[in-house]
Amino acid sequence: MRVFVTGASGFIGSAVLPELTRAGHEVVGLARSDASAASVARTGAEPLRGDLDDLDSLRRGAEGADTVIHLANKHDWSDPAESNRAERAAVETLVHALEGSGRHLLVASGVAFGLDRPVTERDENPAVGPESPRGGTERLALDARARGVQAVALRFAPTVHGDGDRGFIASIADVARRTGISGYVGDGVNRWSAVHRLDLADLIRRVVENPDAAEGVVHGVAEEGVPSREIAEALGRALGLPSVSVAGADAAEHFGWIGGFFGMELSASASLTAERYGWRPRRAGLLADIEAGVYGRA
Repeated sequence: MRVFVTGASGFIGSAVLPELTRAGHEVVGLARSDASAASVARTGAEPLRGDLDDLDSLRRGAEGADTVIHLANKHDWSDPAESNRAERAAVETLVHALEGSGRHLLVASGVAFGLDRPVTERDENPAVGPESPRGGTERLALDARARGVQAVALRFAPTVHGDGDRGFIASIADVARRTGISGYVGDGVNRWSAVHRLDLADLIRRVVENPDAAEGVVHGVAEEGVPSREIAEALGRALGLPSVSVAGADAAEHFGWIGGFFGMELSASASLTAERYGWRPRRAGLLADIEAGVYGRA
């Protein structure tokens, strides 16, 4: 199968590419620089030069593929409106390229629904429309199923962890180093779901090979929920810092942009995904990765 991957040299993409090439798939990875192109080529994939704003490259990649995996996102927390705009334009381009073909489009999404319970594959994403998180691209893609695009929402846990992570947990660790305390919000009982990047890559390969089993939504979640206090305490032990509660009213000032997320309930279930794909995550859990020094040591 010929697979086009955006975000191919990123934290998740760099694990997905070798997983696909080892399974015998022909992979084309979007690469925005010479270094990214070299990284893509080392996995046995073919680089396609371009970036998220290069809609012509996105169109060419999609038109030549049996399946498209869209992982790229600007993740510019200083300008989320621009990130959302670029994300929506990219997915609109991919949808138009695949429209009427019956080919598959796998679009990265998340589980930040604001529920007080674990999000399931049956729950509808409340992010709808261009002004919503990720530009509402999960709903945009799934609506395209009526136009001959076999779309699947890849909902990732907020914490995709492992060596090289520069995401949410790395940001919280950076705040801890800067402030001298490993903080959590309030009583810290709110939970974050998590998944190791290599387990996630394994799942994505399974979805590429049997996309219709997803019934539209897949949850890349290995741990349903890790309390934020336990995350902060593990970071504190790893970094040699005290773990301290931060009042909700002070979270934005203390944590910066990540404060708006760290106090949220972001738990999620993957029971349907595990049943449909026989997926059994086997890598280290989030706390084990923290304790092992993935996010630094004292």
